Amino acid sequence: MNSAPTEGAPRYYGRPLPTPTRIELARRGAQIARAFVPRVGPIALRQIRNASKGPLDAGLVAKPLREAFEQAGGTFVKFGQIIASSPGLFGEELANEFRSCLDTGPMVPFEQVKACVEEELGRDLDEVFATFETTPIGRASIAVVHRATLLDGSVVAVKVLRPGIDHLVATDLDLMQPMFDVLVKQTGAQIAGATLQQLDGLRIQIGEELDLRNEARALAHFRRLIEDSDLKLLAVPLPYPEFSGRNVLVMEFLDGIPIDDIGQAEELGLDPAPLIDQLIRGFFTMTIRWGTFHGDAHAGNLLILRDGRIGVIDWGIVGRLDEATHRFFTRMLSAVLGDETAWRDVTDYIINNYGTAIREAMGMDDEQLSQFMRMMIEPILLKPFGEVSFAEMMNMTQVQVAQANGVQWQHQSWRDLLKRIRMQRKLHRMAVAGGGLMTDFDRGNFLLGKQLMYFERYGRLYLADRAILSDRPFLEQLLAEDNRQDPENHA
Repeated sequence: MNSAPTEGAPRYYGRPLPTPTRIELARRGAQIARAFVPRVGPIALRQIRNASKGPLDAGLVAKPLREAFEQAGGTFVKFGQIIASSPGLFGEELANEFRSCLDTGPMVPFEQVKACVEEELGRDLDEVFATFETTPIGRASIAVVHRATLLDGSVVAVKVLRPGIDHLVATDLDLMQPMFDVLVKQTGAQIAGATLQQLDGLRIQIGEELDLRNEARALAHFRRLIEDSDLKLLAVPLPYPEFSGRNVLVMEFLDGIPIDDIGQAEELGLDPAPLIDQLIRGFFTMTIRWGTFHGDAHAGNLLILRDGRIGVIDWGIVGRLDEATHRFFTRMLSAVLGDETAWRDVTDYIINNYGTAIREAMGMDDEQLSQFMRMMIEPILLKPFGEVSFAEMMNMTQVQVAQANGVQWQHQSWRDLLKRIRMQRKLHRMAVAGGGLMTDFDRGNFLLGKQLMYFERYGRLYLADRAILSDRPFLEQLLAEDNRQDPENHA
């Protein structure tokens, strides 16, 4: 990688979330209760009465849970997008049911949209746009998108943050934690673990997404990177920074269909398989060479364009690897591709960044931890997509922890799981307080893992017989180029 991770990358702004007032918490809590109690309450009561029968069937709770998430809106819809794009973690039934969260959200009155755009630009709408459609083409969790035409005839998408979204997100995150702790009682250990871990990750990423200047910079940055690479099938919208700001983003309009809409793709005679292959190549190229990547590649953000390319939109979340995280990632890939010495490096990076807390949480010595990580990582990256299951891998990790401690594995109850997750969080806080945890390392690896979950879904759809690391010559060349520029190899 060129001298330093993310060198030449744009500066990003973190938008601090406000502290919710008691009134905001009470008002929002009542709204959430009205969304969840009528839909999920009766099911929860039946489950409590029949607790001995085991975890709740996801098929029974999927629809009412999705309806409750959509009714609650805000950050719940944002979280629903993660569920929709992660069947390996949450199961196919929940993922399919939550697909509508990829492009759903309450309407914002056009007068509010108009006022927001005019305030941001300091001009009347007709001084910038020849046309501006009053009905949004997209209603996501934190923003709405309208199609418009600039005075020069360019067709653009205008993304506008929902009024008051920062207060809503801050309030939701405060309320979701205890609520999700209770929810694990009804959904079983597997879904509980995924839910609580993804909620922690959502806290990390949301601040940057609430400042659209970050996305404008990311669009320009990644367009340059794609131009410098052989990634001709990837399309990133052209931003118009002169018409954009903190709450408004004007960018090129890309016309396409969601990447996982197999029916429409067949009707248009388009083959998504080479597009997914190019997407994965692009991910590794950008991550290995430049330490940056799209941090939220769910199906709603990937479009099959009518010209045969894949459009990558919504760059509000960008993964950026600091030097340590980039080194960890490249050594992990080298290890999986056959470099036996790299597994020791991978383990060392984990221990160096998480301190002794990781040994306490896992109950392993360094050698056991190295073997455990190998058993966890290799199958995900080397098995064909059709054989990979992140859900199975999550369960396997718990089995291996038990075996490493010489005890017989028993599936955990929700109480045991919740206790374990809370202990891990306590150790996490201890590591932070002791200076043993790097925030950039934490954030980078969360976003890397999330993209792998998304790629699992697309790979299952279109590349079932391929592994994510199947193109060994391509990856080995990237790693060799990076290795030649690594200062540690010239010491």
